[in-house]
Amino acid sequence: MTQFAFQAKSIDGREQKGVRDAESESQLAHALRQEGFILVHAVPAVSVKKRIHFSLPILSVGLKEKIFFCKNLQVMSASGVSLPRAIGILADQSTNANFARTLNSVKDDMVKGETISGALAKHPNVFSEFLRSMIKVGEETGTLENVLGIAVAQMEKEYSLKSKIKGAMIYPIVILIVMIGVGILLLATVVPQLAATFKELKVPLPITTQIVVNMGEFMRRFWWLVIAGILVVSGILAQTAKTKPGKKFFGDLILRFPSISNIARNINTAYALRNLSALIGAGVSLPRALEITSGTVGNINYQAALLKIEERVKKGEKFSEAIKTYQNLFPATAVQMIAVGEETGQTSNILLKLAEFYENEVDEATKNMASIVEPMLMIVIGAAVGFFAVSMVQPMYSMMDAIQ
Repeated sequence: MTQFAFQAKSIDGREQKGVRDAESESQLAHALRQEGFILVHAVPAVSVKKRIHFSLPILSVGLKEKIFFCKNLQVMSASGVSLPRAIGILADQSTNANFARTLNSVKDDMVKGETISGALAKHPNVFSEFLRSMIKVGEETGTLENVLGIAVAQMEKEYSLKSKIKGAMIYPIVILIVMIGVGILLLATVVPQLAATFKELKVPLPITTQIVVNMGEFMRRFWWLVIAGILVVSGILAQTAKTKPGKKFFGDLILRFPSISNIARNINTAYALRNLSALIGAGVSLPRALEITSGTVGNINYQAALLKIEERVKKGEKFSEAIKTYQNLFPATAVQMIAVGEETGQTSNILLKLAEFYENEVDEATKNMASIVEPMLMIVIGAAVGFFAVSMVQPMYSMMDAIQ
């Protein structure tokens, strides 16, 4: 069987497009004719996917598009529109070609009798396990509209939190880029001129000045190598961060870095507790909710902790007792409140309130991010400027002494 991405039209002008399995293009055309459609165009879906993956990486599906999809699917479902038709309409409305293709594939699978959760499961790179599990629970319990509403609220909170973090990081990143750019410019233009003057006057250079001069000469002659080196190192770091040892290293580094560690803990705690609350509230068992949530948090230490907590809960241990072991990751307040939630049977509500509390903590921290990072940046910039100034001024004093 081969998957074909096809486009077909009926005699009355209706259009159908999507992805289907068929032995050959002629068999696909025959199957469509039986449905009253004439095949217009068909391409093996594998080749389409490969072409999109390598040539159009910008067509990845963002969180905002998924929120739009879930919100509109909820409205259409509540209005009585069938799920395949609703998904087909949303596919036509999507401005992201990759997402539109995915939704058409989901619609085609549902037309063949597949459940929506089963159809979504065929696209794990687009639809997260959290969303698929929520929709599956909604299907099984007949509460799909309510579950979609919970999922939308969760994703909107996630989107809001990520936006605040990105916004808070813009200032320090811009400052660092400007500082590095100015440093490279000075090394490539000003330093070589000063070095030529020192050489002409035969001024003895201190070791710090010699280092700066050598760096400037290297930058002037091999600037292209510096740019290539920066790109290569950035690529290596990006690839290393995707490996398990790399995730462990950077995860540990973030949790130990002054000022940032508390924010990182609050972010991961908020993500974990909110997802757990949504899943448990939707009817997912606690062990399964812990397993799903472990894949939604960004820090590998939290992922490992949640999976170990899941194993202990499966063996009959209380959630509050299992999570107490990881108070270096989850604050003591959260552990105590979870214990209260278990005693009162309000675990889902308690988890939601805790998530909101830690999200507010992150919100306050991101507002004060500039005041936290600014002193550190000033120290770094001051040290760099001081080193450069001393290195360049010291030979000038030696030169003035020689003239006197």
